[in-house]
Amino acid sequence: MDEIILIEPELSYADDIWEFRQEVFDSDKDNGDRFAGCLSLDTCSSASEWIGICALRKSADTCEITGAAVPSTMYLAVRKSDNRIVGITDLRHHIDHPILGTWGGHSGYTVRPSERGKGYAKEILRLNILNAKAMGIEKILVTCDTDNSASEKTILANGGNFENTIDVDGTVMKRYWITVS
Repeated sequence: MDEIILIEPELSYADDIWEFRQEVFDSDKDNGDRFAGCLSLDTCSSASEWIGICALRKSADTCEITGAAVPSTMYLAVRKSDNRIVGITDLRHHIDHPILGTWGGHSGYTVRPSERGKGYAKEILRLNILNAKAMGIEKILVTCDTDNSASEKTILANGGNFENTIDVDGTVMKRYWITVS
């Protein structure tokens, strides 16, 4: 796996963001959770609109006008060797909200379909844990569907401690806590 970095969305990545979006649409058309951690990328009409929404979601003062319940920071996972987006993740600044505290958690992530199986999800979550530490978050909640073994392996590889399973509208999910150290 090539080295990646997490950076906040910026216009210089607009074309790659839009290509990422289309690739997820094309590859994951039957997956209702295909844009996990991507906020509203699936409903925006352009990459620049999405980047603007990401900027608004960072602040507690403006996140609600975008439909977000709590502030969050969005990150592009960019491969350093070719400056290509391999994934997108978010980090919610807190989960003091009924849905987020139950099953939404602090972070979601989507790996570009053509880049899956290369270890990027594990590294994206590891880097996002470092971002959580920088924000002063002491532990993060990360969840996955019980049938998503790839996501579960990613969470476990980053120190996830299983808490329990919950039913969310007929979908059974596993809750994991990761201590940020």
